[in-house]
Amino acid sequence: MGHYSRLVTFFPDPRNYAEDIVLHLPFITNHFIAYLKSLLSHSSRRSVENILPQYAEKPPRWQSGGILEKMLIAMREKLWQPRIAAFMREIDFFEFDLYCFETGMDFDTDARTVRALKKQQKKIVVLYTGSDLRTRGIHPEVDDAADFLASFELDHLLLHPNLVHLPFPFDTKEYTFRLPEAGEKIRIGHAPTNRAAKGSAAILTALETLRCKRKIEIVLIENLPHTAALKLKSSCDIFIDQIGELGYGINSLEALALGIPTCTCLAPGFNQHFSAHPFVEIDAENLAEKVLQLIDEPKLRRALAQKGRAWVEKHHDSRVVVRRIHRAVSALL
Repeated sequence: MGHYSRLVTFFPDPRNYAEDIVLHLPFITNHFIAYLKSLLSHSSRRSVENILPQYAEKPPRWQSGGILEKMLIAMREKLWQPRIAAFMREIDFFEFDLYCFETGMDFDTDARTVRALKKQQKKIVVLYTGSDLRTRGIHPEVDDAADFLASFELDHLLLHPNLVHLPFPFDTKEYTFRLPEAGEKIRIGHAPTNRAAKGSAAILTALETLRCKRKIEIVLIENLPHTAALKLKSSCDIFIDQIGELGYGINSLEALALGIPTCTCLAPGFNQHFSAHPFVEIDAENLAEKVLQLIDEPKLRRALAQKGRAWVEKHHDSRVVVRRIHRAVSALL
């Protein structure tokens, strides 16, 4: 859109999304580190479920698991410093106008980069995504330094009173729309990144029950690179995102953009932000009934397919969302 920007990530995305600057920071993603986190991290960060977490403090604040975790984090960040410093020199990091810290975290837990930016009177955006705010909470120094606080997750508004909700920016042009034309069997897809967070056990149980009543094929899309996952998803006639209290995610947006009728729960407050949505609302009790209706009514599937693509383009298209972000932060620059 005419602006110079860089995206910096700590490690390569396992789903092979497009990258910009990848720091390849060590001791983040291997099995040994995951095991240490399970032993040492605070209990609130050990699991992701499909229900809204309850915190006495709002927003919840990041808590260390104890002295040993602090020591290990400090050692890891000391190893990171040369790599971070080198990339900052390479792109002239401190000469940008606006900085967005996704998930509300600095490169270091002592928030040294944010503090340095504030000394230079730089403008800072904090953008909470996914489960980080639910399971980890805010880093107070980063959160307090932000000139603009936002989230793509509606349920985050219940955890943090100062957030502005933004629809997830989604590049609809990358997805080819087609009206559903079912074959001999109706293909029903589900793509959990985390089964507990998606309510996958209940979803798969309901689908197994439906398999005894109708000719369906269950398409479980799991632990695949993004390109392979999309290929499987595009072959589906119906898609089920999740049940619980957390609402729809990127999986739903991809399915709607492809022209696939999509079943999901909706987060509290959804109808205050969106109207005339294309989702088939489900929960653990009505899932089988709702999916059965879609199986038996091809005209309904086609109508939802058309409505879904138009709705994603209207509300979630990346250009639409980025313009909203620019308008929101324009007063800061």
